[in-house]
This record gives sequence, structure tokens and C-alpha cells, in this order.
Amino acid sequence: MRRFILTGAPGAGKTSILRALEERGYAVVAEAATDVIAAYQADGTSEPWRDPSFTARIAELQRDRQQEPVRRGTRAQVFDRSPVCTLALARWLGHPVAPPLSAEVERILRHGVYERQVLFVRPIGRVEPTAARRISYEESIAFERVHEEEYTRLGFEIIDIPPGPVGQRAALADRYISAPDLRRNKPDSPG
Repeated sequence: MRRFILTGAPGAGKTSILRALEERGYAVVAEAATDVIAAYQADGTSEPWRDPSFTARIAELQRDRQQEPVRRGTRAQVFDRSPVCTLALARWLGHPVAPPLSAEVERILRHGVYERQVLFVRPIGRVEPTAARRISYEESIAFERVHEEEYTRLGFEIIDIPPGPVGQRAALADRYISAPDLRRNKPDSPG
């Protein structure tokens, strides 16, 4: 089973693209951080990202979700973020990289859990605040750079999903996921 990562700045439209990919027959795995935040907030912690164990809990949930069974005949899995995103989050928050997170990043790299090409959803020009997303647009752009730096540092190839209508973005992601060799199917770059 091929596993792809869909990532990008907060509020860039990943969830909408994932819904469209699911309609196209892909197994979609929800973002773990959002669920961890919701669990903390349900227990009365309004800003769980201040807890040093926050990123370790996210990494553990991401690992658990990788191991869940996938329905037969599924074309591929598409994950809303990965442990590399959680590593970027730890760096962004100024938290030390917790042993469970470090171990999970090492495991996914050693075993090639995800495809090396990462679908990177570019910002749409605004961020809608939610209970889990309390970041300005400017901060989201800076956070996006931290993600890109971590993926690049770890040897992943960034595949851009530019702003645009959801259907077009999902079709582009589908094209990359369906391609037997993603490197030969990158769009022509200007110049």
C-alpha cells in the first residue's frame, strides 16, 4: 500500500482536498493533532500545545493510525500530515523533540513508511480560526516554512499543490498519487 502525505500551512485547504480525494477512492487518514487538541480541550486544557508531551501524543496517534486496516481495493492512503509535521510543530513551539516523536520519525524514515514525494498544499491567502487553529495568516506562512525545511532536510521531495478551486487541487493531487513515477510527472516549471 502506497502512503502519501498531504501537508501545508494551517488553513491551506488540506481537509477539503482530502474529502475530494476520498470521493475518488483513496483511503484518507485524518490529522492526529486536531484530535489530540480536541481531547485536551475536552479535559479542560484550552492551550494543549503548551504541554511538553503534546507532540509525543500526536506522534503516538499518528503511528496508531498508520497501523489501522485499510479496506481491500484501496488505491492508496493519503495522510493529513505525518510525524515530520509533528517534528516541525515541536520546533515551532520550541519544545524538545520527545523520545516517542524522535523514534517515530526514525522509524518512518528507516522503513520508508511514506512515499518520498510530499504533496504540499500552498496557502489560499487567509486562515479561518478554530478551537484548534489559533494562528494568524502571517504566522501560518512562517510555520509552513518550518515544515518545508524539515521535509527537505530529511530528504523528501516537495510537490506543490498551488491555490485554486478544491476540485482542481484534488485532481492535481490525484494525478501525482496515480503516477507510477512522480518525478517524471511534475508540472513544467516556469522559465
